[in-house]
Amino acid sequence: MDTQAKAVTIGVFDSGVGGLSVLRAIRALLPQHPVIYLADQAHVPYGPRALEEVRGFAEAITRFLLGQGARVIVVACNTASAAALYHLRATFPEVPFVGMEPAVKPAAEQTQTGRVGVLATPATFQGALYASVVERFASHVRLYQDTCPGLVEAIEAGDLDGETPRRILERALQPMLAGGIDTVVLGCTHYPFVIPLIQSIAGPGVRVIDPAPAVARQTQRVLEQRGWLAPSGQTNTLRFFTSGEAERFKAQVQRLLGEHEAAVEKVVWSGGEVKPASSTIVLTSRT
Repeated sequence: MDTQAKAVTIGVFDSGVGGLSVLRAIRALLPQHPVIYLADQAHVPYGPRALEEVRGFAEAITRFLLGQGARVIVVACNTASAAALYHLRATFPEVPFVGMEPAVKPAAEQTQTGRVGVLATPATFQGALYASVVERFASHVRLYQDTCPGLVEAIEAGDLDGETPRRILERALQPMLAGGIDTVVLGCTHYPFVIPLIQSIAGPGVRVIDPAPAVARQTQRVLEQRGWLAPSGQTNTLRFFTSGEAERFKAQVQRLLGEHEAAVEKVVWSGGEVKPASSTIVLTSRT
């Protein structure tokens, strides 16, 4: 069987590098499937933006990814999931979508103190997805919430353990720790890249929940349900697009994911649509 010909392409998008934490988990579980990743760095961060604006970005990016051959779309952004997931499923009824949902349910099930911290963007906290999860699974738990202003920007700038992210996280976590939390939920896909810093501040008695592995497992279930799961046995291709600077994104991919032989292609926004640009930056693995 020609696995390359049969493997369904997975489209993944985020406002920036955060969704690379989800891509990393998908590649670990489903290396036989080609993946297209789009970072909308022209508009990063999504968190402070109006939900309607983010919804428009998500629809246009989905159309672009489908045009590039993706058949499953992973919305690897908590803000975009909160703003647009219902809209995307209604707009593209034949396309399976996998979105981000703050891992409040497992946190509520596993907490021993009954107190859980949630780090997420303003749009995520305002969205119906979050409210629904809290109502269904966490009514008996006390939730401490913080939007960590500036943290996404620091991570986008490559600062994962410097003074700026430490200051942001200490300000967010110290009141939560004083309140007795024993679990921290990461409600933004950028935040797994600072888990070591979060753990150094929170200490060994606090569990940090990274949602990326659960999203990868849901992607696998979606492929299985559709009969699209490709045979294992080979690693398939990666393609990267950014609406920001291709050279900068290349460096971010290399730092956060390691070296890959893949292309970073520039896209531009034009008339509310995502369109290919001319520049392509090649990533090469070191031998």
